[in-house]
Amino acid sequence: MSNRITIEELQSYLWNSAVLLRTSIDAGAYKQYIFPLLFFKRICDVYDEECVQILEEYDGDEEALEWEENHRFNVPKGAHWKDVRAVSENIGTAIVKAFRAIEDANFDKLQGVFGDSAWTNKNRLPDRLLKDLIEHFSSKTLSIENCPEDELGQGYEYLIKKFADDSGHTAQEFYTNRTVVHLMTEMLKPESGESIYDPTCGSAGMLISAIAYLKEQGKEWRNVAVYGQEINALTSAIGRMNLFLHGVKDFTIVNDDTLKNPAFIENGQLKTFDLVLANPPYSINQWDRAAFESDKYGRNFLGVPPQGRADYAFLQHIIKSLNPKTGRCAILFPHGVLFRNEESEMREKMIRGDYLECVIGLGANLFYNSPMEACIVICRMNKTAARRGKVLFINAVNEVERKNAQSYLEDKHIQKIAQAYAQYETIDGFAKVATLKEMEENAFSLSIPLYVKDSAAAADTDQRSLQEMYSEWSAVSSQMQESFALLNTMLTKEGESDANG
Repeated sequence: MSNRITIEELQSYLWNSAVLLRTSIDAGAYKQYIFPLLFFKRICDVYDEECVQILEEYDGDEEALEWEENHRFNVPKGAHWKDVRAVSENIGTAIVKAFRAIEDANFDKLQGVFGDSAWTNKNRLPDRLLKDLIEHFSSKTLSIENCPEDELGQGYEYLIKKFADDSGHTAQEFYTNRTVVHLMTEMLKPESGESIYDPTCGSAGMLISAIAYLKEQGKEWRNVAVYGQEINALTSAIGRMNLFLHGVKDFTIVNDDTLKNPAFIENGQLKTFDLVLANPPYSINQWDRAAFESDKYGRNFLGVPPQGRADYAFLQHIIKSLNPKTGRCAILFPHGVLFRNEESEMREKMIRGDYLECVIGLGANLFYNSPMEACIVICRMNKTAARRGKVLFINAVNEVERKNAQSYLEDKHIQKIAQAYAQYETIDGFAKVATLKEMEENAFSLSIPLYVKDSAAAADTDQRSLQEMYSEWSAVSSQMQESFALLNTMLTKEGESDANG
């Protein structure tokens, strides 16, 4: 009889582990405890599964069980799930000892992966509660036969989403709307053998989406090199566990500040990648602007962003991280990056440098727990001849589904947007290919309503959102201010000329 766990059973099993914590732990802290325990259980169950296979292959020779090459991860004696389960007192201490022993035994792969949560704090996690958690996780065997990597990965992603729903505003740091991620991946189209990078990788959802795309296309995915950096230590560990549970082995995730200490350097320069997917933190103001002014990696080639908005610092880091021949990126940003006055000079340099290929305006509420409208900025280092000197604007604000207070993109929305990007043609009321001259006439504002006009059918009714109206007003206002400044300069010069004449 098969012990295969269905997706529904897996989701219920995982979420019920969090339910056990509800009376003792804040929702925002669930991930600190559930993810490490899940990963620990998976490692041990797969290790046991491997031991059975090894004994069969080596005719019962138990010495072969000790050979590290026969295991994905080594589980030292005394550090197995069964060892912790047998403990009845000071369970938190037993868990920590097992975690550290496994990390030490797999130092190159698992150093720090279990984090440093307060497992020994009995006020928060009494032995009774930990015993209940251990027994709950023990109710199913998470071997590969019972729960293949793709299915466990789906369960893990489900848990990430549930924790994001439960924890409120803290979710953005580790969760990005997965339907938007799928759209970004669909447009960039990862290829076998490429390198993929996310400089603010959170729980690694974007990196995993790229791998999933290759699997769906029936293409080889094991030869893809995956890189990520994440400033939050716990979130970084969650990302590493997520990749392992999805079966990805060739990856490097670094816990550090991307703007302050970029992790991937080659020959004194930023390492470059074929594909970058990113959702940088929105308009952070706690960053070292002074250091960025003299950045040794040249990441200020467009200019130095204002202290209150680091968005263009991340944008420049990403462009600098693209392979000059194959590099392309999709970045999820708030709409403000398209038209804010304080970033106008950087925006102009980006457009004149011909890095920008496409701007997609998305509907409201796709940023997690935020009503703001998001946009996707696509840059490509080696644009085709037909696209050089041009930018495609797509107004996809109405391509969104809202259900149970959640906004998401359905497959039909993703395909419509991706197809418009692939065709790269003007579509009345939806997409516009703008030339450099047209963008220059708009003072290099990238506000989408300046380019994508309402179709004739909708001309009688203004269907724009408040954000779109503000964007267009801001762009026109900025253009008018610049015109007044130019006129004042001309009048001043004319007055000086008359005085000297």
